[in-house]
Amino acid sequence: MKLNKLALSVLLLTTFIGLTACQEKGPAEKAGESIDNAVENMGDKIEDATDDAGDKVEEAGDAIEDKTD
Repeated sequence: MKLNKLALSVLLLTTFIGLTACQEKGPAEKAGESIDNAVENMGDKIEDATDDAGDKVEEAGDAIEDKTD
């Protein structure tokens, strides 16, 4: 019975220490998040630019179609 209580105590203590250790972000994690955000923003800008270019190509196609009708 003492072994079970000891094992439970060790498990709870280990879990508590593990959870508190994960609370603070180190410099590598902060840098990683910064890089992730930058890449995501760049991807959004590229997507917006390709959408705009696609719209302009579609408008040009429509204008050509109107002129040839």
